Amino acid sequence: MTITTTTHLNFRGDARAALDLYRTVFGGEAAVVTYRDAHAVQDEAEADHVLWGQVQSPAGFHVMAYDVPGRLPYDPGANPVFVSVRGTDGDEVRRYWTGLAADGTVLQDLAPSGWSPLYGMVRDRFGVVWVLDVAAEQAWS
Repeated sequence: MTITTTTHLNFRGDARAALDLYRTVFGGEAAVVTYRDAHAVQDEAEADHVLWGQVQSPAGFHVMAYDVPGRLPYDPGANPVFVSVRGTDGDEVRRYWTGLAADGTVLQDLAPSGWSPLYGMVRDRFGVVWVLDVAAEQAWS
Protein backbone atom coordinates (compact mmCIF):
# COMPACT_ATOMS: atom_id res chain seq x y z
CA MET A 1 0.00 0.00 0.00
CA THR A 2 1.20 3.51 -0.80
CA ILE A 3 -0.06 6.69 0.86
CA THR A 4 0.68 10.38 0.65
CA THR A 5 -0.19 13.16 3.03
CA THR A 6 -1.35 16.59 1.98
CA THR A 7 -1.64 19.69 4.10
CA HIS A 8 -5.28 20.82 4.24
CA LEU A 9 -5.80 24.43 5.32
CA ASN A 10 -9.06 25.85 6.63
CA PHE A 11 -10.15 29.45 6.09
CA ARG A 12 -13.21 31.61 6.59
CA GLY A 13 -13.83 33.11 3.15
CA ASP A 14 -10.17 33.41 2.07
CA ALA A 15 -9.50 29.94 0.64
CA ARG A 16 -9.68 30.98 -3.02
CA ALA A 17 -7.32 33.94 -2.51
CA ALA A 18 -4.93 31.77 -0.50
CA LEU A 19 -4.91 29.08 -3.20
CA ASP A 20 -4.26 31.77 -5.82
CA LEU A 21 -1.26 32.99 -3.82
CA TYR A 22 0.13 29.45 -3.41
CA ARG A 23 -0.32 28.75 -7.14
CA THR A 24 1.55 31.97 -7.92
CA VAL A 25 4.36 31.11 -5.49
CA PHE A 26 4.78 27.38 -6.19
CA GLY A 27 3.39 27.03 -9.71
CA GLY A 28 1.14 24.22 -10.81
CA GLU A 29 -2.59 24.10 -11.26
CA ALA A 30 -5.39 25.20 -8.98
CA ALA A 31 -8.73 23.41 -8.80
CA VAL A 32 -11.69 24.88 -6.92
CA VAL A 33 -15.19 23.61 -6.23
CA THR A 34 -17.55 26.11 -4.60
CA TYR A 35 -20.54 25.32 -2.43
CA ARG A 36 -22.66 26.42 -5.41
CA ASP A 37 -20.82 24.05 -7.77
CA ALA A 38 -21.49 21.14 -5.39
CA HIS A 39 -25.15 22.10 -4.85
CA ALA A 40 -24.36 22.38 -1.13
CA VAL A 41 -25.37 26.00 -0.48
CA GLN A 42 -26.83 26.54 2.98
CA ASP A 43 -26.12 30.27 3.15
CA GLU A 44 -26.38 32.22 -0.12
CA ALA A 45 -23.71 34.66 1.13
CA GLU A 46 -21.24 31.73 1.14
CA ALA A 47 -22.33 30.11 -2.15
CA ASP A 48 -19.10 31.05 -3.93
CA HIS A 49 -16.83 30.09 -1.05
CA VAL A 50 -14.55 27.09 -1.53
CA LEU A 51 -15.95 23.71 -0.54
CA TRP A 52 -12.89 21.94 -1.90
CA GLY A 53 -9.75 23.34 -3.48
CA GLN A 54 -6.17 22.45 -4.13
CA VAL A 55 -2.95 23.52 -5.77
CA GLN A 56 -0.66 20.83 -7.11
CA SER A 57 2.60 21.40 -8.96
CA PRO A 58 4.77 19.08 -11.04
CA ALA A 59 7.61 19.81 -8.59
CA GLY A 60 5.69 18.01 -5.83
CA PHE A 61 3.96 20.86 -4.00
CA HIS A 62 0.39 19.98 -2.96
CA VAL A 63 -1.91 21.82 -0.59
CA MET A 64 -5.67 21.66 -0.14
CA ALA A 65 -8.01 24.27 1.34
CA TYR A 66 -11.62 25.08 2.05
CA ASP A 67 -13.78 27.76 3.63
CA VAL A 68 -15.36 26.68 6.90
CA PRO A 69 -19.05 27.64 6.68
CA GLY A 70 -20.30 30.30 9.07
CA ARG A 71 -22.63 27.82 10.77
CA LEU A 72 -19.59 25.86 12.02
CA PRO A 73 -17.09 27.00 14.62
CA TYR A 74 -13.76 28.22 13.29
CA ASP A 75 -10.84 29.37 15.37
CA PRO A 76 -7.42 29.25 13.74
CA GLY A 77 -5.85 29.37 17.21
CA ALA A 78 -2.28 30.24 17.98
CA ASN A 79 0.25 28.25 15.94
CA PRO A 80 -2.13 25.37 15.17
CA VAL A 81 -0.02 24.20 12.22
CA PHE A 82 3.16 25.04 10.33
CA VAL A 83 3.45 24.11 6.67
CA SER A 84 6.97 22.92 5.98
CA VAL A 85 8.51 23.32 2.53
CA ARG A 86 11.92 21.70 2.15
CA GLY A 87 13.86 21.97 -1.08
CA THR A 88 17.30 21.18 -2.38
CA ASP A 89 17.88 24.41 -4.33
CA GLY A 90 18.47 27.61 -2.38
CA ASP A 91 17.33 29.87 -5.23
CA GLU A 92 14.05 27.98 -5.51
CA VAL A 93 13.44 28.21 -1.75
CA ARG A 94 14.21 31.96 -1.88
CA ARG A 95 11.58 32.44 -4.63
CA TYR A 96 8.97 30.66 -2.50
CA TRP A 97 10.00 32.74 0.51
CA THR A 98 9.66 36.00 -1.39
CA GLY A 99 6.19 35.11 -2.62
CA LEU A 100 4.91 34.03 0.79
CA ALA A 101 6.46 36.98 2.60
CA ALA A 102 4.73 39.54 0.33
CA ASP A 103 2.24 41.31 2.61
CA GLY A 104 3.10 38.75 5.29
CA THR A 105 5.16 38.79 8.49
CA VAL A 106 8.68 37.41 8.73
CA LEU A 107 8.96 35.40 11.94
CA GLN A 108 12.52 34.15 11.32
CA ASP A 109 14.68 35.61 8.56
CA LEU A 110 15.63 33.24 5.75
CA ALA A 111 19.29 32.66 6.54
CA PRO A 112 21.80 29.94 7.31
CA SER A 113 21.10 28.00 10.49
CA GLY A 114 22.87 25.33 12.50
CA TRP A 115 21.02 22.60 10.59
CA SER A 116 20.41 24.07 7.14
CA PRO A 117 22.11 26.31 4.57
CA LEU A 118 18.83 28.31 4.55
CA TYR A 119 16.01 28.28 7.08
CA GLY A 120 13.22 30.74 7.76
CA MET A 121 9.67 31.12 9.01
CA VAL A 122 7.01 33.46 7.63
CA ARG A 123 3.31 34.06 8.32
CA ASP A 124 1.58 34.75 5.00
CA ARG A 125 -1.14 37.38 4.66
CA PHE A 126 -3.78 34.73 5.44
CA GLY A 127 -2.20 33.82 8.79
CA VAL A 128 -0.65 30.51 7.66
CA VAL A 129 2.85 29.94 9.07
CA TRP A 130 5.34 28.49 6.59
CA VAL A 131 8.70 26.97 7.52
CA LEU A 132 11.07 26.89 4.55
CA ASP A 133 14.49 25.33 4.44
CA VAL A 134 17.10 23.75 2.24
CA ALA A 135 17.66 20.07 2.95
CA ALA A 136 21.09 19.29 4.33
CA GLU A 137 22.76 16.17 5.55
CA GLN A 138 22.28 16.02 9.31
CA ALA A 139 25.48 16.31 11.33
CA TRP A 140 23.93 14.66 14.38
CA SER A 141 22.37 11.28 14.99
